[in-house]
Amino acid sequence: MTLPKTPSFRLDGKRALVAGASSGIGLGCAVALAEAGAEVTLAARSGDKLTQLAGEMTAQGMAVKMLVMDVADVTATGAAVASQAPFDILINSAGLARHSLAADTDQADYDAVTDLNVKGAYFLTQAVAKGLLAAGKPGSLINISSQMAHVGGIERAVYCATKHALEGFTKSMAIEWGPAGIRVNTICPTFIRTPLAAVTLNNPERRAWIEGKIKLGRVGEVEDIMGAAVFLASGASALITGSSLLIDGGWTAG
Repeated sequence: MTLPKTPSFRLDGKRALVAGASSGIGLGCAVALAEAGAEVTLAARSGDKLTQLAGEMTAQGMAVKMLVMDVADVTATGAAVASQAPFDILINSAGLARHSLAADTDQADYDAVTDLNVKGAYFLTQAVAKGLLAAGKPGSLINISSQMAHVGGIERAVYCATKHALEGFTKSMAIEWGPAGIRVNTICPTFIRTPLAAVTLNNPERRAWIEGKIKLGRVGEVEDIMGAAVFLASGASALITGSSLLIDGGWTAG
């Protein structure tokens, strides 16, 4: 009998682009991919933060490069990605939330959130895919979405709209690029302890409400996302595309 062999989770020889890498989930994903052997290009708006992160990762033997860019600037981002060799892996963790009651949403907040979370994410994913298509290479493209892409939330109408949209174009891109071996998926976390979530999680009443909705009874940590990023980037998920990996502690289960 020939026993099956577990596909490798290693990413040796792969080039990864992580947008929004300077903090939070993006930082965690960048470290995870580098630990798995990928050469990781750290991308964010803040060059100072990237320099500090790159230095710390390099000191631990990880292969890293830097690319200062603003995902919301579609033209500049496209040019920056096109100037690089094709990336085998994309993780886009660049995102924005401006919460308010739906009746109080103003156009400035709506435009800012949708420009980054939808338009920016769409064209960044497209830019990386173009490089792969031109080179005839397969790849794994991952956008950090949210549990709010699958449910609604009070004071989160705009944010939910953007994440639902992201899920929609992920499925369409997966269908279009599947024959070329390019997989497109999302990771959908619950509330994760990051600087972006600090204001919400530091409010005792809201923290209690959140923990009551999460069936495992705790908010997420960045480390809860890192393994999923490696899985979706690696050959271990070779038949997964057009899917959402929910890391929500059971929030959306009931």
